Amino acid sequence: MDKSEGQVLAGIPADALSLKLSRSTIKMRHTSTWRVEKSNEVHDLVVCISGGAHYELDGEAATLSPGEAMLIPAGARFVGRIEQGPVYSGFAQHFTLDLFGHVDLISQMDLKRTARFSRWEVIEPLVRHYRDTSPVSATTLAQYHLFMVILIEYIEEAFIRWREQALINTAGPDALSLHVMLTAARITGNPFKRDILNEALGKLPYNADYFRRAFKERLGYTPTKFLEFKRLEQAMNILAAGHSVKETAALTGYPDVYYFSRQFKRYIGTSPSAYRLRNRAKESGQFIDGSFYPADINRASGDV
Repeated sequence: MDKSEGQVLAGIPADALSLKLSRSTIKMRHTSTWRVEKSNEVHDLVVCISGGAHYELDGEAATLSPGEAMLIPAGARFVGRIEQGPVYSGFAQHFTLDLFGHVDLISQMDLKRTARFSRWEVIEPLVRHYRDTSPVSATTLAQYHLFMVILIEYIEEAFIRWREQALINTAGPDALSLHVMLTAARITGNPFKRDILNEALGKLPYNADYFRRAFKERLGYTPTKFLEFKRLEQAMNILAAGHSVKETAALTGYPDVYYFSRQFKRYIGTSPSAYRLRNRAKESGQFIDGSFYPADINRASGDV
C-alpha cells in the first residue's frame, strides 16, 4: 500500500501512539578517528547537523550528510566511520514507537534508508535545540515532544509504503491494529467524501461486526461515530474561520442545524455558538484566563 494523499500519520489519533526514549540522547561529535560497529535492541534515529559519515547497515552502504537522517532498525548490525572532513555532529536517539500499546509501528513500514528533511530550515533549529538541551543521563517530557516532531518529520520524508505482509497476515492482532489505524486515517483524511465509510470498510479482510468491535476497543468509537467526530472537528475549523452556526452545519452535511448543535456539544463539549464566540473573543482580546466577559456570554445565549 503506497503513500496515500496527505501526510502518512496525519489521520492517526494521538493517543493511539506511545513513544518511549529508551536511553539518554547521544550527542555526536566525532572526528576522523571515530568508528563504531554494533547493533541495538531498539530503533535508533540518527540526525546529521554537520560533517558526515559513512555507514554500512546489514551489508548496505549509506552516507549521512547535514540535513539528513537515518533510521537504524532494532537488531540491525551497522558499522559507522569517518574517512576525512569536518567534525561529524548531530544526535542519535534510541526509541520505540508502539501502536495501541503493542504493535511496533516502525516495523510495519518500508522506509528509505536515509532521508533529507525538505524543511531543514525549519527542522534544523529544533534539532540543534534538542541536542543541546538533552540531559546527559535522563529523558524529559520536553524531549518526548520535541523528538516526536523530528521523528514524524523523518517518517513523512522516508515513507515508501506499508508492508503488505503486515496487512495480509490477518490472523494476528498486529495486522488488525494496523488495519484499524489505516481505516481511521482514511476517514480522517476525507470525512466529507461521499461513501467514505463504505470505501474505508469495504475491502477489509475481516467480518464487519468483528472489525467494528475491534475499532471501538482501540479508539473508543465505532467507525460511524468516529466519522461523525471527525466531521465535527472540521466544523470547529469552519466556525473559527468566521462562518455562522447555520452555515457550518450546511457545510459539514447537517441539514438540521439544531441536530448539528446537539451533536457538536456532545462530541466537542461545548455548543457551536459558544465555541464560535470564544474564538471571536480571543481574536478581539476579550478572552481572559479561559473565561468570557459576562456580556459576551449573554449575547451568545440567543444563538443556536
